Amino acid sequence: MTYAYDPEITPRLSMLPSGPFTDVRALRALGEEAVRSGLPSYEPGIEIRTRDVTVPGPYGSPDVRVRVYAPAEREGLLPGLLYIHGGGFVMGRIEQFDAAATRIAAEVGAVVVSVEYRLAPENPFPAGLEDCYAALAWTAKSASELGIDPDRIGIAGESAGGGLAAAVALLARDRRGPALCFQYLGVAELDDRQETPSMRDYDDIPLWNSQAAQVSWDCYLGEGRRRTARVSPYAAPARAEDLSGLPPAFITACQYDPLRDEDIDYAQRLAHADVPTELVLYPGVLHGGLIPESAVGQRVLADMIAALRRGLGV
Repeated sequence: MTYAYDPEITPRLSMLPSGPFTDVRALRALGEEAVRSGLPSYEPGIEIRTRDVTVPGPYGSPDVRVRVYAPAEREGLLPGLLYIHGGGFVMGRIEQFDAAATRIAAEVGAVVVSVEYRLAPENPFPAGLEDCYAALAWTAKSASELGIDPDRIGIAGESAGGGLAAAVALLARDRRGPALCFQYLGVAELDDRQETPSMRDYDDIPLWNSQAAQVSWDCYLGEGRRRTARVSPYAAPARAEDLSGLPPAFITACQYDPLRDEDIDYAQRLAHADVPTELVLYPGVLHGGLIPESAVGQRVLADMIAALRRGLGV
């Protein structure tokens, strides 16, 4: 099938991995190739200080490493943001998403806490989610030490990180945990059932397709659980029946992304539940609106920064 890709990304398509993504090894090879080929870099216009901290993990589990990014010069308390990296639940490290966290800290003017959560399949659900929730609990408890305004703590994630961010927001509501003022869900992986038109149709596109999503969910949930009644809404937030009382949301979706329709549907359901929600659909691009130097890539970045500034009250 042919697709009306954005003209700026068309020349790059041959350089993107196209599968087949049949197992976790193939997905991890994708992440390693991205590192070898050079992840986007970012040079902040102000000094950003970083430090790694080991914070208490979930009960009976290992502690969690986080990296804290903060403007070196500040006046008063800053908003805080828990940042959860993507990687299909099976790959990714803090270091690979250093540019994104640095950009947010510099351009939003926030203290960013990036989480090194446990990955599947070695650590299936709920390990990674509970690590992220533990990092949120630590961030809120340590707000004074971190220089964070406790009334302006948000959460952000992209792809699987967006799904985890949505799930942490649900957990925080249901456990009466730290109050979140905002959630940014970028091209979020939300639904293991894989029944939407975009998930059914986009099985041949490069970078991330329905085959990759299937492997991702099987690793995260465990073999044989995907699409069954045994899946928790904290694993797949699209399954949550009640979305009321969640923090305001900004959600992104991309036209040629198998996750497109579940992101649009989640935004609609949040709005119907009286949650203030913004949704942006980027035309002609793949999962994540890649290629930062392209016009649409620049728009994705600008929209993220603007949404975070609004959501965090900057």
